Amino acid sequence: MSEKPNPNKAELDAFLAKRKKKNWAFLAILGGLAVLFFAITILKMS
Repeated sequence: MSEKPNPNKAELDAFLAKRKKKNWAFLAILGGLAVLFFAITILKMS
């Protein structure tokens, strides 16, 4: 069986920082889409 590698503290910190940036980017994209759909809905109502 293959064992999982144990990353050192620097590698783990770098991985978590990269994942945090991706999460914020994903949140920004989802928020932007929500605002876009809201704006389109409001424009279609008038």
